[in-house]
Amino acid sequence: MKLSKIGLVFALLLGSTVSNATEYVYRDLMANTLPATSCATAEAAKENAQKPYTVDRFAKRFCQLQGYGWHVEEIKDQGKLICTDCKTGASDKKQCHLEDVVVTCKRIKPGSVGMLPGQS
Repeated sequence: MKLSKIGLVFALLLGSTVSNATEYVYRDLMANTLPATSCATAEAAKENAQKPYTVDRFAKRFCQLQGYGWHVEEIKDQGKLICTDCKTGASDKKQCHLEDVVVTCKRIKPGSVGMLPGQS
């Protein structure tokens, strides 16, 4: 009997901590990165466009453009590499960027954290 009461109290405590957990709103975005401003050889341009730093920076920017409080949850797809010739006349110079990068963004669901006015 005493063991079942302890189990009941434990279950109630566990349930109360789970109900106060933070909830998130998720949104998947598809966007394109921008090409570098300078022209480079084909290999260097491809490498620069696919650097993890570049992809992470643009993913963060995609989420922040959604509004206050949006953050990157994960990068689902790196997208496809697109290269174009530079307009400077040099045929061996290119500018590359990634198209259709898919990013999952998240923010805290309003009202899921903290106390709401009029509630205890």
